[in-house]
Amino acid sequence: MSILETFQLSLKNIWASKMRTFLTMLGIIIGVMAVIVIVGLGNGMQHYIEDSFADLGTDSLTVMVMGRGSSRSVSEEQMYEMVEENSDMLKMLSPTVSVSFPVKIGSDTVSTTSVSGVSEDYFSMKGYEVAQGRGIQYMDIASRKKVCVVGQYLNTAYFGGSAVGQTVKLGNNTLTIVGVMAAETDDPEEGGTDDCLFLPYSTAARMSYSGTIGSYVLTVQDKDEIAQAKTLVEGELYKIFEDEDAYKVISMSEMLDTMNSMVNMIICVLAAIAAISLVVGGIGIMNIMLVSVTERTREIGVRKALGARESVILRQFVMEAATTSALGGVLGIVLGFGLSAVATTIITSLMEASLTVRPSVGAVAVAFGVSVGIGVLFGYLPARKAAALNPIDALRSE
Repeated sequence: MSILETFQLSLKNIWASKMRTFLTMLGIIIGVMAVIVIVGLGNGMQHYIEDSFADLGTDSLTVMVMGRGSSRSVSEEQMYEMVEENSDMLKMLSPTVSVSFPVKIGSDTVSTTSVSGVSEDYFSMKGYEVAQGRGIQYMDIASRKKVCVVGQYLNTAYFGGSAVGQTVKLGNNTLTIVGVMAAETDDPEEGGTDDCLFLPYSTAARMSYSGTIGSYVLTVQDKDEIAQAKTLVEGELYKIFEDEDAYKVISMSEMLDTMNSMVNMIICVLAAIAAISLVVGGIGIMNIMLVSVTERTREIGVRKALGARESVILRQFVMEAATTSALGGVLGIVLGFGLSAVATTIITSLMEASLTVRPSVGAVAVAFGVSVGIGVLFGYLPARKAAALNPIDALRSE
């Protein structure tokens, strides 16, 4: 009997007990479906995290300077010299100063707007665009001008789309709006990425209580060398402070890698738990094949009496088990993709986040391969039992 004939006979026997076969396959179906959805969710989370970090810049370093008492700190001139002397690795620098004053527009006070003092290069470093007016310029910083650039939320919500030339207040300081950023999202909202205000870092430093700059953002020439650039900056700062606790250098790329590693670990654990149902499905296949051998004992005896070899009987029952698990794997794949689409819709509507469940080809192939392998593995023992039956004893069976 050829393999094709064995496969056709397996399909015939499976079709003869449709409901029993479906219930047998249920563990395989659930296991394959769960693995596909969980891995797809993990892929979606990774893409979402990468997109979120892309806004922060995976080619950037953030330097937090705590200083060493009041006697030793680092100036922005020293930081700019560091970038210039290491221009083969470091690209641009922007001092950053966070301002805690709420934004006052007329009689309204806006407490959700993020206010930052930055350099003229900051927009280029972050990939921001100016839709109206101009950005912050070097002369604004040198002269500590009281000017600012606002996001689209303030522009549309408080100035009717014509913010350039208007004024806002930060504490007791009145700033003139010289530019409006292009919208970062389709629907600018309060507290979102478009609810922001940027002013010259020199002006922001003068407004702050300390009057000093304690944070810097640097970009690197090649983001593949971000680790080397971090080591370089840490070394230069150590020369100044001689104290590793006086500063902290944070790499967005390293943070992204760490978060992806955590997500992968969680997904692997969940996928392993889901894969337990594949083992349960395999046990179900073994159980039903043992029942099938008992029910078809006389048939096996007749075939062996007519000259069927043990290898033929063994192959037939192994083929039936593998076919059953393979069909369960196919149904699990179909349901897995369907459930992934449903999960994407639910997550998007509930979380208002563009997270797409993305089943991978690798996960599908592994899940299907494991399901077939389990069918063969758990089907071998019943098949071996069928092949080892004595034809005389089998023919006597009722």
